[in-house]
Amino acid sequence: MIDAATVLLDEQGEGGVTLRALAKATGVSAMAPYRHFPDKAALLGAVAEAGFAKLAAVLTEADRATPAKAALVAQGLAYFRFAQGHPAMFRLMFGGNPGCTVAPKEYGEAFAILTRRVASLAGGDAGPATLAAWGVVHGLSTLALDGKVPAEDDVVTAAMALVADGIARAQPSSL
Repeated sequence: MIDAATVLLDEQGEGGVTLRALAKATGVSAMAPYRHFPDKAALLGAVAEAGFAKLAAVLTEADRATPAKAALVAQGLAYFRFAQGHPAMFRLMFGGNPGCTVAPKEYGEAFAILTRRVASLAGGDAGPATLAAWGVVHGLSTLALDGKVPAEDDVVTAAMALVADGIARAQPSSL
């Protein structure tokens, strides 16, 4: 059902994801989806959770790059490409949906992957540096989705390289 809801989200946006539309798309009775999701917010929350799992998978793959700075840049590019490739999912995951309002540290494995990589570069408390790296790539991803900056890999790669260099140069006590 989550896969079918994801297809609805991709095709019709958040407004097109309803329990009734999900029932129709999956060929079940109109009441069947209610056995799994009490309401639309719960359905959208489950779809967003699946999105965070997919994001974590692409970040894990990107994090295999070496050295550590290249891995952070690769993560940023993977995040950006995820957003551009799944704009409705990305907006659902980080938007104002009541089922998806969580703090950054609760974004699960996706945020943990970034945090571990930044910590490998920064040493010490990497919290502010992690927030800076995430803020840059999330901001660029959102701006590109809104048509405010070009959706170009080169822009993200250059920005994330600057962030990675800055984190690597900073003294742990200043982070």
